[in-house]
Amino acid sequence: MCGRFVITSAPAALRQLFGYIEQPNFPPRYNVAPTQPIPVVLAENGARHFQLMRWGLLPSWVKDPRGFTLLINARSETVLEKPAFKRAIRRRRGLIPADGYYEWKAVDGRKQPFFIHRADGEPLGFAALFETWVGPNGEEVDTVAIVTAAASEDLAGLHDRVPVTISSRDVERWLDCRGDEVDAALSLMVAPRIGEFAWHPVSTRVNRVANDDEKLLLPISAEEMEAEADASKPKKVARKAAVGSADDGQGSLF
Repeated sequence: MCGRFVITSAPAALRQLFGYIEQPNFPPRYNVAPTQPIPVVLAENGARHFQLMRWGLLPSWVKDPRGFTLLINARSETVLEKPAFKRAIRRRRGLIPADGYYEWKAVDGRKQPFFIHRADGEPLGFAALFETWVGPNGEEVDTVAIVTAAASEDLAGLHDRVPVTISSRDVERWLDCRGDEVDAALSLMVAPRIGEFAWHPVSTRVNRVANDDEKLLLPISAEEMEAEADASKPKKVARKAAVGSADDGQGSLF
């Protein structure tokens, strides 16, 4: 699964890596969350483009988005079957530039966040599917979901699902939606190789979407993890027992 991610590379570096025409300028983001606008790279008319989309896919056939489940991820194993994704996997594949993502693991009965990134420190591209939803008044909303796969042996220690990342050599193959053939794209929807990614525990400050600063990426020690766990425990209110002097019968009915 992928529910929060990070974009810290310079806009110029990402433009060079993914080769889109536009020259957007955007600040680093350390805690990108669902429903927020996120950058998506797509291919159209023989060129690559940069476009902002809402994270949380809305299929075109949805009548009322208020009653529809927020689809932030698409399972690679079922994209050809699910009504929400079976058209997008053939015609609307994109890439989401990122520098890593967060995952939560149960540790001693609590959820400890980890920051996961490429071991070589390079940016990455999440495989994505997108749709444009058109409202009853003609309003259009471009929406997107991140494709996930069963985790490789090393990352499975954190979570059983991981976002699919597309290597630079496969970007053209993933983005090419000119035909209706999807076998080439389906073969790319796999987990990263063992050792390709590294990770470390980070502060539970990342749990709050409002926190969006570079300190979220800093590794924390076992002692700091324990201190955060203690701070999150509900405080017990000590109750003072009434203490009187030696029992002399005062205040008693008997």
